[in-house]
Amino acid sequence: MDTNSILEWLKSSLSSSEKRASRRILRFLRPEDDKIFLKALQAERPRHRPLREVKRLGIIRAYSCPLPPQGMPLPFGAGLVWEEDPLISMHAAPLRPSGSAFKRTADSAPRSPRRSSKPTRVRSITDQGIPWGVRRIRAPEAWSRTTGHRVKVGVIDTGVDFSHPDLSHSLERGINLIQRTMPPHDDNGHGTHIAGTIAAANRLQGMIGVAPRASIYPIKAFDYNGTAFVSDIILGIDWCVRNRMDVVNMSFGMENRSKSLLAAVSNAYRSGVLIVASSGNDGKRGQIDYPARYRQTVAVGAINRLGKVASFSNRCDAVDIYAPGEKILSSWPRGGRKFMSGTSMATSHVTGAVALLLGLKPELTPEQIKAILKRSTRPLRSGKSRGAGELDVTRMLLAAKQMP
Repeated sequence: MDTNSILEWLKSSLSSSEKRASRRILRFLRPEDDKIFLKALQAERPRHRPLREVKRLGIIRAYSCPLPPQGMPLPFGAGLVWEEDPLISMHAAPLRPSGSAFKRTADSAPRSPRRSSKPTRVRSITDQGIPWGVRRIRAPEAWSRTTGHRVKVGVIDTGVDFSHPDLSHSLERGINLIQRTMPPHDDNGHGTHIAGTIAAANRLQGMIGVAPRASIYPIKAFDYNGTAFVSDIILGIDWCVRNRMDVVNMSFGMENRSKSLLAAVSNAYRSGVLIVASSGNDGKRGQIDYPARYRQTVAVGAINRLGKVASFSNRCDAVDIYAPGEKILSSWPRGGRKFMSGTSMATSHVTGAVALLLGLKPELTPEQIKAILKRSTRPLRSGKSRGAGELDVTRMLLAAKQMP
């Protein structure tokens, strides 16, 4: 393949005054072509400023860049493929000084906001700082054996509130993919909420999460509006693989399939990194969002306090497990706590459970973990005997113990 011609075409396209409709992902199918192109790109970047807009996606031998609407010329051959690099949106409102007990995101159920400024209301939802969802999955019964100590959890989201008292003992440095020179601070709220359910550790004065001694590594790929390019997600997965995360929480989704995202998820799975993903909140039957729909992930649906599938949760045979996702209390920026509903919240319960499992049996592979999760569920209260069941940490650890 003539990689020099590709580079020249890229330079011309990026320098053009023509409006560029969107970003595209260019992916090399042969490692040798990628190696030659990368070397040439690195040599040209100092002399050609527009080439700095090209982002390298090393885990899949690809590049994301803004390109004209007509796409790529045909003569470049079958060794190079391209696809859209779409925006994924959480529709999460930027952080506002509000007493709202619930905020809507793309992974939050479309319900009306409720006020919850009274401390007594918060205490009624928790018992000694343990939210109902953490109790529901029977996580406290496992803490005498495992708390997720030394398990590395990557959270690809909007960042975290590093000053939050619930999270101060659980957070590691992580990375900000939007502003590389800045820490991954949360300017939205969604990521802080997810991190709290996974590993909050402030039982006496705040709340405690599923795996209170797990280490959270925040990967900020979503901006304050709750939007990210697919390429940012891929960069986040790449970072998790290179930094040897044990499990990755991805509480977001999209309707359309991305081959590039699938390639990144597959590479992570083969590298020993398990991804837990949310099924989506459109109330669909027979269909769930990507990347949860990829078989290399753990696909999570949401249940309510009655143990029934939540009305907002997408569901189909591709869902691997259900977990609490309705009116979940967790950490919120500026030292607060919020109630949120959605498969995002359910996903963070499962990620925390995986951290507990790996704290006890760190040698487990992603394939083994997924099999244990599916094998150890409790039947849902829907009366159906088929399909995925509800997360139960006690049963999960027992299934792991019985594994050959």
